[in-house]
Amino acid sequence: MTPSSFRTWQSVQAEVLRRIHARDWKPGDLIPNEADLAVEFGCARATVNRALRAVAETGLLDRRRKAGTRVAAQPVAKATLEIAVIRHEVEARGDTYDHLLIERHYLTPPLAISGAMRTGSTEKLLHVRALHLAEGAPYALENRWINMRVVPEAMNEPFDRVSANEWLLQHAAYTHGDIAFSAIQANGADADSLGIAENSAVLAIDRLTWNREASVTKVQLLFTPGYQLRTGL
Repeated sequence: MTPSSFRTWQSVQAEVLRRIHARDWKPGDLIPNEADLAVEFGCARATVNRALRAVAETGLLDRRRKAGTRVAAQPVAKATLEIAVIRHEVEARGDTYDHLLIERHYLTPPLAISGAMRTGSTEKLLHVRALHLAEGAPYALENRWINMRVVPEAMNEPFDRVSANEWLLQHAAYTHGDIAFSAIQANGADADSLGIAENSAVLAIDRLTWNREASVTKVQLLFTPGYQLRTGL
């Protein structure tokens, strides 16, 4: 590429990746600073900064204030995980999807929930519990808390025709989130909903999403035995 080719941060990113993969910049090497790269590429320094941040997010660059930017000595592969609409997931398997609303209440949550979501200890949240079905059989159990200060529109949504999972992805913005995967034993009520024996091992996905500093929703999804999670690197 000629300097005139570097008009966007994506084009700068592509050149940075090319140099790393071609070993022009080897693992552990200190790369030129942003100002020098901006001159070399004939673009704004902000364009270079955006490109280097994008590459750093992949784990290929190690950026440290006052120490410069180095090619990571041991790059860490990162998985890309999207929040799935469970209906789409089921239909992609060729199965017929349905969902059953088990309960929907506006109430004060346990302290563990309000603490995690950083809401007041007496502040009420919307609690939704629902069962997702594939070919009429239990597929996943959703246990969700919704912050009504952030998503007040949810108060008017019954969640009987559209699941909270799908509705929130369509109507509630979020900036980041925390997610945890674990194998747990289903308790009596959850096991009954999933149609499995009590204490059966299930995959639990616990997710808490945020819109800047405010929590949006906290959910636990329990998947029936045999569920397989796939993602890309």
